[in-house]
Amino acid sequence: MKSLRFQILLIFTIIFVGASFATWRISDTIARQMSGNVFEGVMRLELDQARRAFETGGTPELKECLAEMDSALPGTHYLLDSGGRDLVTAVDRSETLAGGSASRERPSMVKGGYLIVRGSADHRYYLVTIAPPPPFAPIFIPYFVLLTVSIVFLGWLLSVSIVSPVHRVATIVERFGKGDLTARVRARRRDEIGDLGRSFDGMADHMETLLAAERRLLQDVSHELRSPLARLSFAAELMRGAAKPEEALDRMRREILRLSQLIHNLIEVNRVEGDSLLRNPERFSLTSLMREVMTDCVFEAEGRNVAIMGQLEDALEMGGSSELMRRAVENVLRNAIRFSPEDSIVSAKLARDSTSITVTVRDSGPGVPDELLTQIFDPFVRVDQSRNSAAGGVGLGLSIARRAVLLHHGAISAENLRPGLQVTITLPTEPNGLT
Repeated sequence: MKSLRFQILLIFTIIFVGASFATWRISDTIARQMSGNVFEGVMRLELDQARRAFETGGTPELKECLAEMDSALPGTHYLLDSGGRDLVTAVDRSETLAGGSASRERPSMVKGGYLIVRGSADHRYYLVTIAPPPPFAPIFIPYFVLLTVSIVFLGWLLSVSIVSPVHRVATIVERFGKGDLTARVRARRRDEIGDLGRSFDGMADHMETLLAAERRLLQDVSHELRSPLARLSFAAELMRGAAKPEEALDRMRREILRLSQLIHNLIEVNRVEGDSLLRNPERFSLTSLMREVMTDCVFEAEGRNVAIMGQLEDALEMGGSSELMRRAVENVLRNAIRFSPEDSIVSAKLARDSTSITVTVRDSGPGVPDELLTQIFDPFVRVDQSRNSAAGGVGLGLSIARRAVLLHHGAISAENLRPGLQVTITLPTEPNGLT
């Protein structure tokens, strides 16, 4: 497998070589065009100067004029007549005029350098210049070497900045895949790699929650099903020789009902932690939600001669999952109704300040021991005497409420008010989404 770092460096090098070659070709073309224009203007002046020297002073003055040109400008200059004869040495140089004078007005390569021929308007004289090639390569090679080293170094830095965090993310993913559920990228970058790391962390948090909920559910199920299953087995044995089988059947129905309720609540707990609603937060009216829950609970409250009194702040909205908050409020309220004595009052209040939203539900029951105030939100915790399975609960209602509240970045607590127990839910006014 090829290294990504090597691939990035190779791509940079290829781009640099291609860009350098294109730059050199463009520069050379432009230089040739500009030099041709310059040579054309200079040679026109030189031709006029050499022609005047020859026509006024003959060969001696022409020779002196051409010598001055050779010393002032690089190369060798010749003045030829229309037949190609050198007007100073009488040497035949007609080969320089081969192909027509127009083809020689731009520099062309010959042995010894560039050949440039400029003819007069009447085609009587031709000025021939043989100039040495410019030392292009030796001058620019150091710059190209320096630029090459710089590009390679910058490419290496870029490859390191890209590959290193990707390698770190890959390492974290490998650790997570091997069972380390606490492995997190915790990226601080604000680019696509940082977004990748944060996306993985979010996925890992969700998976850890689901796996932890699954393990906890299995542990809770194995623990809580043991007793009712044992009682069912005992009731089944009693039916074989019971004088009144109806009583044994009633016992079995009660145990089956408790098992059904237990399984329903266990599924509800697990659903709260892995609910798909968490991926679609919304804005909803908490005031309207609490009114609906209180209306739903009126029938259960009237059966126990318990009144529900509400003090709700109007038009109070929040962000999150309305269904999860409904489960939280409903479990707390039904729990308060269940353990309130007859002819008592359950109060529900909803208020808001600058930083938080507060939901308080108070019953009129005996409360709970102070040492259990924090434990009653754990799964399957029941308080003896007033709050046991015979009263209709399996110890999961407040656990469901706590998990729903925590998913909204809130907090839930309980306190004894003597008489009664008050449960307080505190939620941020603008939670940063759900977790």
